[in-house]
Amino acid sequence: MVKIADIEIGEFPLLLAPMEDVSDPPFRIICRELGADLVFTEFISVEGLIRDADKSLQKLDIYPAERPVGIQIFGGEIDSMRASTKWVERANPELLDINYGCPVKNVVCKGAGAAILQDVDKMERMTREIVKSTHLPVTVKTRLGWDDSTIRIMEVALRLQDAGIKALSIHGRTRAQMYKGEANWDFIKEVKSHPDIQIPIFGNGDVDTPEKALFNRRTYGVDGIMIGRAAIGNPWIFNEIKHFMATGEHLPSPDLQERVRVCRRHLNSSVEWKGEKVGIHEMRRHYTNYFKGIAHFKPYRIRLVTSENLAEIQDTLDEISTLNPDVLELA
Repeated sequence: MVKIADIEIGEFPLLLAPMEDVSDPPFRIICRELGADLVFTEFISVEGLIRDADKSLQKLDIYPAERPVGIQIFGGEIDSMRASTKWVERANPELLDINYGCPVKNVVCKGAGAAILQDVDKMERMTREIVKSTHLPVTVKTRLGWDDSTIRIMEVALRLQDAGIKALSIHGRTRAQMYKGEANWDFIKEVKSHPDIQIPIFGNGDVDTPEKALFNRRTYGVDGIMIGRAAIGNPWIFNEIKHFMATGEHLPSPDLQERVRVCRRHLNSSVEWKGEKVGIHEMRRHYTNYFKGIAHFKPYRIRLVTSENLAEIQDTLDEISTLNPDVLELA
């Protein structure tokens, strides 16, 4: 049984990665129900928290059906990161996760996310201060390094473990790679197999099929796998991986009615949580993924992503659910 501090999360846990504008409460709940063992919030700006910014505070929302859940924070200033733990604790998550991996420019330019990989001393100091400032178990998600010439993930893992973190998730790319190229899990294996590493090590990057999940488990020895982009529009992937690992067989792909059912539930929950206007707009990025692999779907997708009216979207989903999947060549 894998444990983060005293929190049991399964024999080989599958984690939903924190993703901006994706891993909100409606999506996290769906993923938990479809097999995710632990989910994380979108990353939250600590500067926004300590200034009571509405967008940052809303991201602290947690619902019983999604637990266990970790709240992920990011920032470039140690004092702000330390101070933000008070807001995180009020939301009462199971974990506090630190983002040391986000590669996007508007985060890195503030000295946050993957930028801190250029200053491992500061990373260790910041982590120690956060651990000291909260009663919550602290975990970290990071990358291999800033670029190929500065990969220090083994040193980072040992120093962060010494600073008090309870688990480490490693994305097998550098910041310079962004999301291009293949994730390198060899470095993740080195961390996991080091005799001084005592905390759970979770691998992240390019796991988008049950076969890859099983291969990475056997080859790299990680304690669990974190899944990000492959879960967008495909929250069934968690149960599919678990079933394949247990039986060596594939679950049937979700049929059209199941896709519509989950997509509709996601839409309704998003509207309920964010309001109709925002909920409708933020769901638009999901439709292509929910119905990926269906031929001749373009006219329906256009209707879904252009409509401003919830009833019209519901009618379109009703129409989709009655289509003949054989004619549509459901993949």
